[in-house]
Amino acid sequence: KNVVPLRPKNKFGKMINRALIRTKVVQIVYSYLIDGDKSIDTAEKELFASLEKSYELYHLLLLIPVEVTHLQRLRIDNARSKFMATAEERTPNTRMIDNRFVAQLEENKTFSKYIEERPLVWNDDTNYLRSLLDRILSSEIYAQYLEAEDSYENDRTFWKNIYRRLIFSDENLGEILESQSLYWNDDMPIISTFVLKTVKRFEESAGDEQELLPMFKDEDDRIFARTLFRRALLDSNDNKKLIEQFTRNWEIERIAFMDIVIMIVALAEITSFPSIPLQVSFNEYIEIAKSYSTSKSGNFINGVLEAITSLLKKEGRLEK
Repeated sequence: KNVVPLRPKNKFGKMINRALIRTKVVQIVYSYLIDGDKSIDTAEKELFASLEKSYELYHLLLLIPVEVTHLQRLRIDNARSKFMATAEERTPNTRMIDNRFVAQLEENKTFSKYIEERPLVWNDDTNYLRSLLDRILSSEIYAQYLEAEDSYENDRTFWKNIYRRLIFSDENLGEILESQSLYWNDDMPIISTFVLKTVKRFEESAGDEQELLPMFKDEDDRIFARTLFRRALLDSNDNKKLIEQFTRNWEIERIAFMDIVIMIVALAEITSFPSIPLQVSFNEYIEIAKSYSTSKSGNFINGVLEAITSLLKKEGRLEK
């Protein structure tokens, strides 16, 4: 069986991408095995379309500070133009609309190009943006921001805190995203870390050349996704027999089908990517089981995978 050697990569880019890829592969393999009518090529296209949608969500979430800032600027301009504007309305605090991090993000060449090529807008969800702006302006985060030193670092930290405490914890946002794409609600836990890491990496000196996270850090990640997916499907019958061999005290029909799928994909990774430590693979699929299967699935999957890998090592079919 062919194995794929992987070059060592930067930790920042590797862990998030691989976690997302594994989750997507499990989802699409599950769909393929349930459906049974699709070709592998069609299912593979669905896998990469799903990954592209995740990358689209990354940009859509990064767009929130830009859109909210535009909304606040419009409010300030409208208040200033009132015939009977108050003193506060005529001379408002412009700290938020002058935020240097947001200005840098909006001018970012990579970000602007992506948005232009795939028009991403929040126009259909202006009620959400208005509500978010109201919550920001009444929050302790905003009050502390106004009191803090006027600096790029505080501008950036302000939005990092807004993401953490007001945006990513908002159940309404999950509902909005789910209505736009079936993939997005499940993607939020991973993509939110993409966004936070991106905000943290921004540096004022980088200007409009600030790097954003690529969809794939390099070609290895694309190869990883394609190989893991195809090996999971092509070896599914053999790996299912191995699973049955170590679950004889269980009726295979009574084991959650998602558990079987997770183990099929895990075994495809374990046998195809010898450079990935076994424990890393185990931990990744146990985490997926916690999100997509039953409360007992993690321990069950761990036990079965340990038994199978012990056999494969004994038979010389697994080197690590």
